[in-house]
Amino acid sequence: MDFSEISPSDRKEEQPAAPLPLPAAFLEFLGENGLDPMLYSMADTIPRYIRLKPGTESRMVTEVETELKCDLAKVSWLPDFYAIPPEIQIAGSKAYQQGKIYGIDAASGAAIVALDVQPGDHVLDLCAAPGAKLCMLADMLGSTGSLTGVDVAKHRLAACRTMLQKYSLGDRSRLFVADGTSFSILPVNSNLGSMEGYIVTEDGGSIFSEWTSKRLWKDRQKSKKAKAADLPHPTSTSEPELIYYGKDSGLVGLQKHYVLRPLTDEAACTSGYDKVLVDAECTHDGSIKHIHKFEFWGWKTLDRRVLEAERTGNLLHLQVGLLRNGFKLLKTGGSLVYSTCSLTVAQNENVVQQFLSQCPSAELLKIDSADSWPCRSGSIEKTLRFDPATSQTSGLFVAKFVKLPSLHTDVLHEMLKSRKQESIESSDHD
Repeated sequence: MDFSEISPSDRKEEQPAAPLPLPAAFLEFLGENGLDPMLYSMADTIPRYIRLKPGTESRMVTEVETELKCDLAKVSWLPDFYAIPPEIQIAGSKAYQQGKIYGIDAASGAAIVALDVQPGDHVLDLCAAPGAKLCMLADMLGSTGSLTGVDVAKHRLAACRTMLQKYSLGDRSRLFVADGTSFSILPVNSNLGSMEGYIVTEDGGSIFSEWTSKRLWKDRQKSKKAKAADLPHPTSTSEPELIYYGKDSGLVGLQKHYVLRPLTDEAACTSGYDKVLVDAECTHDGSIKHIHKFEFWGWKTLDRRVLEAERTGNLLHLQVGLLRNGFKLLKTGGSLVYSTCSLTVAQNENVVQQFLSQCPSAELLKIDSADSWPCRSGSIEKTLRFDPATSQTSGLFVAKFVKLPSLHTDVLHEMLKSRKQESIESSDHD
């Protein structure tokens, strides 16, 4: 496959390969959600995407091409992204091992660009693992602001920590193992004026010293006990566990009880995050290459991890919960991007609709940078959808919200009433 420069106007028409022998249960899932099984025959036509560290393009492209033995096709609509043939593996390359490139799908990169991170922003990634999006966010922040990553799975968040350190992007970051539906810790540096009295100088107390990978004896013992007991993921009542913080994250020298204190709604409006990313857990049905892996992992694994009705129902509750809590942590005027790699309406437009009916201070925003992107509109205005046929990427849904100032109670009531009526009328048309 010849990868010349990839732009929305010159993508090649490919003849689909023979369809993957999908199991009956997954075909039923696709049918129930109005999805075309032929999408899963397109895995070999979707490029693999890599991102080069910003500022290294002039000297790195030729070097990486020589090492990977393929051309890097510049993605014209997404800065620092390149497409390579799908069969090329990057994990064994020096460029990857030395932290000069990393793999991330172009659609996922677009979701990060949609967030429009600016220098000095305090950014929250509420579902941070496995870490590529976290690295891109850190790259965009540069030497200002702060980045907080949260994930419910400690081993997956540990992989994020490894990536941040590998790519030298962890200085302004902190990582919490926590339930994203209840995480309630605000950015430290957003409220410096109120920190007087919390900075420890000579007196003792429980403070943050510089982070080290060497854990204290009591932490190792606690970890051993948890592993022996096979404890589940953190719940909404579990205290967040801080597993990494960089030297410029604002934590060094602060009292722990100040940093880890939960928020109040009023504090979030004024001292919350400027930008929040909620790339929510989903059925992953839009990740075509991910679905292909189940051919080797076993289709029964697909049934257990993706198709169980109970899990799908729980997912919808989780997605709304993540979106609501991420929005709660946002400061007034801040913006949030919600995304999933599912192609279903239930996990995307329906979640957006339910959220808007519950949060009158939320408003959908048009993503201006998307005017040049190879994507299509979702069924709700201002939402976007990437898919293999349209975009030559994995499937991804993207919606962007802004947090409006609080309104008077009667105004809020009327807005909610109006949105619920619009939702009913929309359902009647479907």
